[in-house]
Amino acid sequence: MAVRLFESKKHAAAYLQYRVSPTELISTIMNYMEKKTLKHFNLAVDVGCGSGQGTVLLAPYFTKVVGTDISPAQLEMALANSNPPNVSYRQSPAEELPFASGEVDLVAAMTAAHWFDHQRFLQEADRVLRPGGCLALISYTTDMELEYGDVSNRLNDICKEFYAALLPFRDPYLGSGSVRIYLDMFDSCSYPDKEWNECMLIKRTLPLNGYIGMVETFSSYQKLQKKDPDEAERLSNDIRNK
Repeated sequence: MAVRLFESKKHAAAYLQYRVSPTELISTIMNYMEKKTLKHFNLAVDVGCGSGQGTVLLAPYFTKVVGTDISPAQLEMALANSNPPNVSYRQSPAEELPFASGEVDLVAAMTAAHWFDHQRFLQEADRVLRPGGCLALISYTTDMELEYGDVSNRLNDICKEFYAALLPFRDPYLGSGSVRIYLDMFDSCSYPDKEWNECMLIKRTLPLNGYIGMVETFSSYQKLQKKDPDEAERLSNDIRNK
């Protein structure tokens, strides 16, 4: 069954503030779609949209974009954000999308599909997609690198300490890594023209608190924080000070 997380208002607000918007990945998706069809794109659905960072990036390419999420708190953050006029949001589970069969041009899930009931979601995506439509699942790993002058190596050693401390709190649902989950979903899709992109490096300039804040939105940190708030705060401060 699907996993429900990221549903507190405080977590949703942090998600909106600190998660990185996947601009380059949206361009990759649209380049793929434009190669396959010359038709005008009417409807895109961003499933598990969270606070809408990725949803709004789809707006220039479609007549209408709808973000769906199971979490009222995440949708509240999305609605409070500045949204283009063709973007709206609806509450629904990923496995029961509120769209007619063959109605959707693009079903996207950004850093979300690993939490869904995979087979039910894939069947539902296939139902709502028009013939020739596109299903795009994107995510990231913790294989992140920090760069700052001649201390880059030391910074990355500190990052690895952070991730190692959080590893025991990683949700067992994810197993050793979410890449395996996405590979399994990719393999189970019977679409003849599917494409797997192993890795795309994206570079962002962040203040230190931006990086710490992003890691604090991870489900593993949230689990530690729920279990032992003082230890979670101590860990964050220790990493920040280092």
